[in-house]
Amino acid sequence: METIKEGDFILIRFKEKRYLKRVESDKNFSYKGGVLYYKDLIGKPFGISVGGLQIFKPTLEEIILYGIKRETQIIYPKDTFFIAKKLNLSEGKVLLEFGTGSGAATMVFSSAVGERGRVYTFEREKRIFQTAKSNLEKFGFSQNVVIFNKTFNPAEVEGIKFDAAFIDVREPYPYVPQVWELLKPSAPIGFLLPTTNQVQELLKHLNPYFGDIEIVEILTRYYKANPERFRPEDTMIAHTAYLLFAKKLSM
Repeated sequence: METIKEGDFILIRFKEKRYLKRVESDKNFSYKGGVLYYKDLIGKPFGISVGGLQIFKPTLEEIILYGIKRETQIIYPKDTFFIAKKLNLSEGKVLLEFGTGSGAATMVFSSAVGERGRVYTFEREKRIFQTAKSNLEKFGFSQNVVIFNKTFNPAEVEGIKFDAAFIDVREPYPYVPQVWELLKPSAPIGFLLPTTNQVQELLKHLNPYFGDIEIVEILTRYYKANPERFRPEDTMIAHTAYLLFAKKLSM
């Protein structure tokens, strides 16, 4: 049975709130019901209740939502996990990504390709790059990620043939032929685009490089887990971005 150790991350659930914290024996968590001393958790199993708190081992989704430092608007987990599946990521795959942002999507991709896979990701803004690098290292996702602090440059990944690519930059259009060159035959590519104008412009640039084009948005509605008042939550995560997927055509 896995037990809580010094340095572990835990998810604390208190009423409707969630907090992601690191277990450090000389620190504590104060809340309206009292004080939780982290030293008292060491050696205990995950999934226990203490003083009105529930203590869990955090999932990757929870690390992204409650743990990472943000310098940019992150791609919501509802989108990133879907993207990973549409890109057919699995153990041993090699992915090209730009821009990295705060690293939320990069974490999902890193988890999907596993120890034998690699994620090569580009972020041009120094401050954002440093935040992403820190997030990846803090939560243990740096081992299979190669992160560049520069605008995407094919020369940096020369000789690598990628299983998939994901692009999240304001103007992806000039990169379409460059990424096409780097992908394996029939490999999937994904784009995240906030506006309809960007989608329309990108569609003009995909031909003749990519086919089997799909455009989707993910809407998520949570419900109150109360048997006496079962109903939708007061807010929902609706439109966040358009996701465009395609596959490489041979020419």
